[in-house]
Amino acid sequence: MDTALWIVAGVLALAYLLGGTSQLAMTKEKYRSFGRGNHWVDDFGTGHITAIGITKIVGAMGLVLPAAVDVAPVLVPIAATGLMLVMAGAATTRFRRSEWGFLAGDLVYLGLFAFVAWGRFVLVPFGS
Repeated sequence: MDTALWIVAGVLALAYLLGGTSQLAMTKEKYRSFGRGNHWVDDFGTGHITAIGITKIVGAMGLVLPAAVDVAPVLVPIAATGLMLVMAGAATTRFRRSEWGFLAGDLVYLGLFAFVAWGRFVLVPFGS
């Protein structure tokens, strides 16, 4: 189970690091042009998009770095819980926009973050 949690956390961290970085590096219009799934940016200002991108990057780092360097590894499930909240917000936006397919994807991410949080809080906590 420990290996599965590391793999899921690593893949999620990579995805959210890339996603958050792209949100910070691109203009709102450029980010939107990458596909229908990015039209949510129309509902938010540039400051909001920047804040979401920073949150994704910090959360991604929190999924692996604390455990990898063995400094406050309890932050791993806390980061996963925080990213669950981000995905709950994303799912709410998708629901409001009637983007049902993308909503399903957001719920999958939410479930994966819940798996990491539960796994590291309960199943295989660090230091056990």
